[in-house]
Amino acid sequence: MRGIVAAAVVLAAFIGGTAPAMAQEVPAPQPVCKNSDSRLSELSGLVSDGEHLYALNDGGTKTQVFVLGRDCKVQKVISAATDPYDPEDLARTADGTFWLSDTGDNRKRRDTVALISLTPQGKATLHRLTYPDGQHDVEALIMDRSGTPYLITKDVFGDAKVYRPTGPLASPGPTPLESVGSLQIKETSTPGGPVGSIGSMTVTGAASMADGSVVALRTYTDAYLYAVTDGDLKSALQREPVRVPLPNEKQGEAIAFDPDGTLLSGGEGVGEQIRAVKGAAALAVDAAKSEGSTSGGTSAAGGTGQGADFPYVQVGIAAVVVIGGFLLVGRLRKRRA
Repeated sequence: MRGIVAAAVVLAAFIGGTAPAMAQEVPAPQPVCKNSDSRLSELSGLVSDGEHLYALNDGGTKTQVFVLGRDCKVQKVISAATDPYDPEDLARTADGTFWLSDTGDNRKRRDTVALISLTPQGKATLHRLTYPDGQHDVEALIMDRSGTPYLITKDVFGDAKVYRPTGPLASPGPTPLESVGSLQIKETSTPGGPVGSIGSMTVTGAASMADGSVVALRTYTDAYLYAVTDGDLKSALQREPVRVPLPNEKQGEAIAFDPDGTLLSGGEGVGEQIRAVKGAAALAVDAAKSEGSTSGGTSAAGGTGQGADFPYVQVGIAAVVVIGGFLLVGRLRKRRA
């Protein structure tokens, strides 16, 4: 029995040495400003250049991006006549083009979804897309460093699927999408959202640093940050992420990065706040460096979403072998006695 206890202590130490990045403490969100504009009652997408915030409202009959000051007041609206079906997220590429993810499909009835590119001058271009395996509801868009879009599904059971185009976007298209992986988002105890604990597992938005070095996914209650190495977003999403709780957002869907790595978040509803977590991107970069050093210079990938399964599988096997060995020795001693 003492041997089993000793083995447990050794295993506990081993597990402690490979603690997931999300276990580290992160700063609590701090208020930036309050959204008091009725035109943004359903804030769904957000981008920041450090000086301005660019916001997307869910719904509407034309393509619109709202330009806000750091006080959340609307300074102007960039618009085009293109009528979207259900825009859900907003991204921005290095050339200043905005990308609206017209991919909402709560009832899963759409034959095609779309991305709408919008220039700062108000020129919109429609790019239709088709999934390889039926309809999906998507509220999260990431544009990687090369300008390739990634769509992440909203699933109430946390099984978020990741898609990207099979080739260059056509206009109007459609361009076929391909599945490139999935993430398992697990339930958390962070309060907030409109649907209880289920909301902690559903992906409602995404964001990327301007240089593509860190990306974030969010649920109604938490954000998950992934460091991206050499522009490989697909592999980055298999890392162990840093979890940043975003408590008490009524319906949190918007997320963005400031250029300095501050994470911004916001939810639907007039009077709701935009909040900031300073230094968030650096946490993901530091976690990736730590992960590499504890795994001989390689990522402890192999998990999906919150869990990097590979190291824990090793621990489980080691536990079975070690504890099983002690039990066998104990039985042999009893037989000899």
